[in-house]
Amino acid sequence: MTHSETVLYSQFQPWTTAAATPCMEQVAGPPIPTRMGEYYQTPRPHPWRPTLGYETVEVMPLPSQQITNSMIDPCYTPYGMATHPLKFPNLVTGFDRNPGHAARAALYTRYTPLEWTQNNIKYYNEADTNRNYSERLRNDFVRVMRETDERTVQGQRESGRRLGERITDTAFWRNEVRTELERLLTETNLLQDAKRALEKARNDVEAPLHIAQECLYHREKRMGIELVHDSAEQSLLKEIETYRNAELKMKCLATKVSAQLRNNRAAQHELETDVTSKESALGIDNICHQLNNYSKGINYYGGVEKFDPTVSTTESWAEHSNRLVQRSQTERGRSAQMRSDIDCMINTCAQELWDAWSTTNNALARRTTESLEAKSKLQNHLHKVQQEIFDLEKNIELLKKGILDKSVPMKVAQTRLEARTHRKNIELCRDTAQDRLVNEVRDLQDSIEYLHRKLQEAEAQHQQLLKTRANLEDDLHNKSNSLFIDREKCLGLRRSFPITATIKY
Repeated sequence: MTHSETVLYSQFQPWTTAAATPCMEQVAGPPIPTRMGEYYQTPRPHPWRPTLGYETVEVMPLPSQQITNSMIDPCYTPYGMATHPLKFPNLVTGFDRNPGHAARAALYTRYTPLEWTQNNIKYYNEADTNRNYSERLRNDFVRVMRETDERTVQGQRESGRRLGERITDTAFWRNEVRTELERLLTETNLLQDAKRALEKARNDVEAPLHIAQECLYHREKRMGIELVHDSAEQSLLKEIETYRNAELKMKCLATKVSAQLRNNRAAQHELETDVTSKESALGIDNICHQLNNYSKGINYYGGVEKFDPTVSTTESWAEHSNRLVQRSQTERGRSAQMRSDIDCMINTCAQELWDAWSTTNNALARRTTESLEAKSKLQNHLHKVQQEIFDLEKNIELLKKGILDKSVPMKVAQTRLEARTHRKNIELCRDTAQDRLVNEVRDLQDSIEYLHRKLQEAEAQHQQLLKTRANLEDDLHNKSNSLFIDREKCLGLRRSFPITATIKY
């Protein structure tokens, strides 16, 4: 280096120009490569870096040209400096005109040897002071770097440990929620099966209800006095009421089951959402836990530590999962209780329906037995009435014959009396013969009149017997019809319980 000069410089531009001096200290710091060819630049000025500094610049002359004052008259001014260029005194200016004035001016600008020595001592002391301070700084830098390295490693290790603990906690609650979700799904399927069984039981009630109604319709075809509100009809009406009450209770329970299924589905949705969120969080935390200083894809994200996207704390996070699990357990308990209620109702209704069915069948059987007994008695009475009518008709014929037989004696007695009226004079005597003939005629008249009365009574009784026979025949026909309805139609429809395959009893 032939000539050098100390130049004051200010803040430099970022490291983007190729003309910067290699020994120049960059204030803005070296560029840091990022994605897509970008460069991250630290903000300037840094508080630990000076904004002004000194550097030594070497002036290299051309090989064929000597250094003159005209070349070094204007001093080098770095880019951005707000100072005026330094000017050196021209010792040879004015030699041609007034050499004395130039020499005196040059001698007037020189320093004394003492000043020169003191200046050197000052620089020596300043150099020693700065060197000692720099040495202390270097030792302090080493200590600070070791401390920061240890703190960084410890912080990274602590972050990894906390991430591992978080992964363990998340995996625990994920497993708890997933297990509860599986139990809830199983319980929901069982409840759906119970609901289908309840609906089928409700639909199966229609068959015996239809049979009971048909029995009532058939029994409405009874005639006459047979349209009695007997025990069989009362049992049928009670059976129909039992069927309708059972349908109503099953319908209400089915509504409750549908609401419980909706609650189970809501709890299932919350559990599925929580499981999905926890699996996603586990994936992210596992990736974060595996990251290290040599991992690919790490990058700067300035200011990310100031952004807080969290929506919960550790306590509220655990409480949320615990609340979901507890709600699912509650819904499962209600669902299990509802399944038990369904089974109990099906069995209870089945027993009630079977009892009503059996009671009606027994009532119809008793009514059939009574009708058979009544029919048998009616047939016996009809036979007796028929025989009595036959006997009465014979007696009526005998009475008629007896009345007819009295006509000849009446003619004889009246002829005798008429002939005795032709006696003359004193011979018209009221003798015993005359009295006896008169009494005979009267007796015959009384007998004929009595026989006519008996004939009338016999004919009236004959008509009554005929009416009784008709009534008996009509009643026998009605009883035969009722017996056919109860025994053939009603009991024929009720030979077997139509819902034995679906309802336990």
